[in-house]
Amino acid sequence: MALLILLVILAVIVLWLIGAYNGLIALKNQVANAWKQIDVQLKRRHDLIPNLVNTVKGAMDFERSTLDAVISARNKAVSASGVAQTAKAEGELTQALGRLFALTEAYPDLKATGNVAQLQEELTSTENKIGFARQLYNDTATQYNTEQATFPTMLMAGLAKAAPAELWQITDDTERAVPAVDLSPTKPTP
Repeated sequence: MALLILLVILAVIVLWLIGAYNGLIALKNQVANAWKQIDVQLKRRHDLIPNLVNTVKGAMDFERSTLDAVISARNKAVSASGVAQTAKAEGELTQALGRLFALTEAYPDLKATGNVAQLQEELTSTENKIGFARQLYNDTATQYNTEQATFPTMLMAGLAKAAPAELWQITDDTERAVPAVDLSPTKPTP
């Protein structure tokens, strides 16, 4: 009877070890998949930017430094690797695009061009998708990190080659700034 109880306990432990190991591997794969989803959206963003720059280049010839800054930031973002480096490079790209969008507002003819408006809309849509993908990645990475750090699953973390996943975070304080919105009515000029 004691042997049977010992075998049942051993079987439960073995089944738990297998479940913990498989759970960590599944979460590790989900983190990798979530990162790939961000990567897909970032590639779309990177592909749209040269089209936008080429579209506005002729009309904004004297704003060359802004266009060069966008292209330079895009190139940095394309070559970035790892979560922290990518987050930093993407933050710089977002700032450069913000300056470009602000400049296009100053050019009514350019603003009225359908191509520019369409590209801006596509970039805005892509930015939203990137935001959702980042949120999914961070949620999945947090779940993975929590699972591998809690007892008793942490006993299997080494065997499953589990390492904490880096979270996507804002690295540039200007990204944290809240945009100022003024909806007060403007007084007509006499």
